[in-house]
Amino acid sequence: MQNLKRDYKIAPSILSADFARLGEEADAVLAAGGDMIHFDVMDNHYVPNLTFGPMVCKALRKYGIKAPIDVHLMVEPVDDLIEQFAEAGASYITFHPEASKHVDRSLQLIENAGCKAGLVLNPASSLELVKYSLERLDMLLLMSVNPGFGGQKFIPSTLDKLRAAREMIDASGKDIRLEVDGGINLETLHSVAEAGADTFVAGSAIFNAADYREVIGAMRAQLAEI
Repeated sequence: MQNLKRDYKIAPSILSADFARLGEEADAVLAAGGDMIHFDVMDNHYVPNLTFGPMVCKALRKYGIKAPIDVHLMVEPVDDLIEQFAEAGASYITFHPEASKHVDRSLQLIENAGCKAGLVLNPASSLELVKYSLERLDMLLLMSVNPGFGGQKFIPSTLDKLRAAREMIDASGKDIRLEVDGGINLETLHSVAEAGADTFVAGSAIFNAADYREVIGAMRAQLAEI
């Protein structure tokens, strides 16, 4: 089935960037056509890895990054870091419903801080977990790998879940971005977009490329065909 033309966004994940040159790296991917900077925030508790906190977000804002910063919290509990990332300059803040004792309250915290709010579903997490929170969502992020590490292979069953999520979002009448994260590259992008995603997190596929503009341009070319 042919999709209506969507407002596609590419969100390079700094998890795969050169942290010794992070400001330059962020500038480079945005200049190459990236729409927003994606933060994979891991706490070595909810997921088995440790990455970075709000001071990195604040540092990029101080450096001069004006583009939206899309913060994916893989942490437990979430509420304190919601407030800290909002203060540090986040634009979107998404979290896993399993990591909050009171999902609606955590979403309210994001809204009250002036950020766009979203939920994230792991590969085995049901769409039922977001069914009663749609009214508060600006973004729904589906993980297409198990969270915790970059460079993993795309889980194919995510395509069926994306189709169901797109149907649910469209039926709600809400303007909710449908984001996908994990194994997104030139081999998987087209099928993921056809399944209904409109926002694509890509880390190693972009930052491991010799030419950021070339790979983002190739992604744009694929999306233009849909």
